[in-house]
Amino acid sequence: MSQSKDYDDKHDQTSSVEKGVVHDYVVTDADNRYHFDAADLDRVQRKLKQRHVQMIAIAGTLGTGLFLGSGHSLQAAGPLGALIAYALVGTAAYSSLCAIGEMTSHAPISGTFPHFAARWVDPAFGFAVGWNYFYTNAISVPVEITAAGILLTFWDADNNHQAAYTAAICILVCAINILGVRWFGESEFVFSIIKLLLITILIITGLVIDLGGGPKHDRLGFRYWKNPGPLNGAGLVPKHKSLDQFLGILSVIVQAAFSFQGMELVAIAASETISPRRNIAKAVRRVFWRILLFYMLGVLITGMLVPYNDDSLLHSTGTAAESPYVIAMTRAGIKVLPHIINAAIFTSAFSAGNSYLFCASRVLYGLALRGQAPKIFTYCTKSGLPLAAVLGSSVFALLSFMNVASGAATVFNWFVNLSTVGGFFGWLSMNITYVFFYRGMRAQGLDRTKLIYHSKLQPYLAYWGIGWITFFILINGFAVFWDFNAAGFLTAYLNVPLFFILYFSYKIIKRTKIWKPHEMDFVTGIPTVEETEVPEEPPRTFGEKVFAILF
Repeated sequence: MSQSKDYDDKHDQTSSVEKGVVHDYVVTDADNRYHFDAADLDRVQRKLKQRHVQMIAIAGTLGTGLFLGSGHSLQAAGPLGALIAYALVGTAAYSSLCAIGEMTSHAPISGTFPHFAARWVDPAFGFAVGWNYFYTNAISVPVEITAAGILLTFWDADNNHQAAYTAAICILVCAINILGVRWFGESEFVFSIIKLLLITILIITGLVIDLGGGPKHDRLGFRYWKNPGPLNGAGLVPKHKSLDQFLGILSVIVQAAFSFQGMELVAIAASETISPRRNIAKAVRRVFWRILLFYMLGVLITGMLVPYNDDSLLHSTGTAAESPYVIAMTRAGIKVLPHIINAAIFTSAFSAGNSYLFCASRVLYGLALRGQAPKIFTYCTKSGLPLAAVLGSSVFALLSFMNVASGAATVFNWFVNLSTVGGFFGWLSMNITYVFFYRGMRAQGLDRTKLIYHSKLQPYLAYWGIGWITFFILINGFAVFWDFNAAGFLTAYLNVPLFFILYFSYKIIKRTKIWKPHEMDFVTGIPTVEETEVPEEPPRTFGEKVFAILF
């Protein structure tokens, strides 16, 4: 909001927006080009319940990136290298979620962090962030649909029905989103339970096999950390072993990032969540333990079960056959579990496609609300569904048919690589926006510690995220410089100039400016606590207490 605001010193500085008291501002020099109109209120409705949000937060990002991708990471960097890469990317993902969680605690509205970027950094920055993130999620929909279709070929040796599988999955994913957020919430609740059961079973079974509890009673321990070793090289500079092993770790960064992307879904759904401030605060606080328990422990177990030079890891099938867990189970003589695992991983891929479509449609709706996308996408049904945005985003699902034709598969893979870099830009923008948000709150005398959620590690956590994510973007395609080809270079780095083209084009055309701390709008169109939070009833029975702990 391009307005200069004078804070009313007579107002009680100890009051808080989060207590339902909005600070007084005297608005001068209003500029309608950048004004966030209070009339641009969300037409969506709050239908996601606490259990939906908490299960999405706990298991929302568990998918093919972890269940299948961990095998590629193990092969590329070795057990210790994969663990280091996942830990490092996990800290960057955590910094991003803490940043968006705190900003959403202040403003649980449609448009989420692209709108925050426009509101507290620069309208042009919000435009670039929004369209970049929309593209990243929209193109990820066909990626996951394709993955789900390939997983079905685990039971179809001839692989003659790929087009039929793709069509069926496309229809189901789009239908769930078109039916409304309640259907989306229930489906993700069920999928999240399946994913939690799967990762728990895999970790326990992996430990049993490692300790010699399988049918063959072969105790593995840390055998494969000793031979072939904890680190594998990238094969780019074999004469310099240490440098090559370091490059091996760097090569896993993108794969690890793909496993973590989508963690911010709970914040994107804030405008459609009952008691969003309280529920998102709970979700963000649990993320650290989720990363530590499921991701880090999961990657550690894979490195104990299969050596990084195992021939089975080198064959990319797209099904559970390439999962290090399935490889270990097959060799341990366990025959039934691989089929169960493949079925569960299929639901994970389906769930991921479902979630990406939800994210894309809500970001598009938020852009349209702020006049940065065609107005038609602001259309909502009476039940609060942004139908036009959902239908517009669903069109991207049709790109999954490109994988049916071998000639188009190469182009499709280019889109996949571009979307991964786009995810890095999304994380980077969350942390940059938070730094501006932090400065603005301090300059205007607003106490962020009174928010329902705030991180004691800020703003240093945001600086950490900015530094590492910038590094990830720069090294994303480093391997292309050892065997240069134009296609590889463009897919690795094209997203960088595209982002800046979006930013500077909008900035020049609209003549926007970067907000100064005292100019930032922390009030317009933001609902108070009384408007969003439903009183929380304390659990009474034993069952209710268990439910409260879990959800």
